[in-house]
Amino acid sequence: MHWIQILLETTSQESEQLETLMLDLGALSVTLTDAADQPLFEPDPGETPLWNNIRLTGLFNASMPVAQIEAAINVEFATSKPRYKIEILEDKDWIKEWMDQFEPIKFNDNLWICPTWHDPRDPSATNIILDPGLAFGTGTHATTALCLEWLSREALSANSITDYGCGSGVLAIAALLMGCDQAWAVDIDPQALQATAANAQVNDVESGRIHINLPQQHPSLATDVVIANILAGPLAKLAPTLTSLVKEGGKIALSGILVDQADQVLAAYQDEFDFDPVVEKDGWVLLSATKKK
Repeated sequence: MHWIQILLETTSQESEQLETLMLDLGALSVTLTDAADQPLFEPDPGETPLWNNIRLTGLFNASMPVAQIEAAINVEFATSKPRYKIEILEDKDWIKEWMDQFEPIKFNDNLWICPTWHDPRDPSATNIILDPGLAFGTGTHATTALCLEWLSREALSANSITDYGCGSGVLAIAALLMGCDQAWAVDIDPQALQATAANAQVNDVESGRIHINLPQQHPSLATDVVIANILAGPLAKLAPTLTSLVKEGGKIALSGILVDQADQVLAAYQDEFDFDPVVEKDGWVLLSATKKK
């Protein structure tokens, strides 16, 4: 058995109209994804923000006439027909297909992220067992990779760390597995806190070494290291909070920052920190610094 898949390039203004059209034609599913690597901020309750440029995918039974789909698009969008292509989607073991996309990822020489369905490539290294999930942070995105590469170069033994905006908890867990004594994981999303707790358990992190909180529950406690992989706007706004969480002489690492946003974030922290050279990866940067004494 196979399916018919139509992929359309559209905008946020036209996406609802296109989605309705696909469903009216009998689509089994309609999926909207980002077509231009545009970050979205955490939405307010009840809001569902969309990207400006969207890739909409409609999936149909093989019995659906392709000509009928094309005719409907031509009628509905007579003056502004979206770009599209139609493909035949062969039947596969889709779970295996999805799992095959995620291989173990190496960071420097001593740190790996390994999905549960793979054996560690280097058992002597630090291996974080982490499956893709709903919370951000699996190592595949440049911002998370920058943070993990930075952590893998730091001397973490006996230190404490705050992972602010912890997502999946991967940074806090990595720090603990590489020698940190204590980690505080903070996020505004309760689902991220659940993911962090679950991932810590999978990686045999003792419950007394990781403390998982919403921001309003987080104690005013300074740690040796603070790492925050969020976005430039929130990082600048949170500068007083994050600065207060770093011990004198401690380290901070900030990521989730596009190259052209680096100066904005630097300006918010430079009075209190001495910054290292900027590190860039795929258009994103990591800013690291030492807190002045």
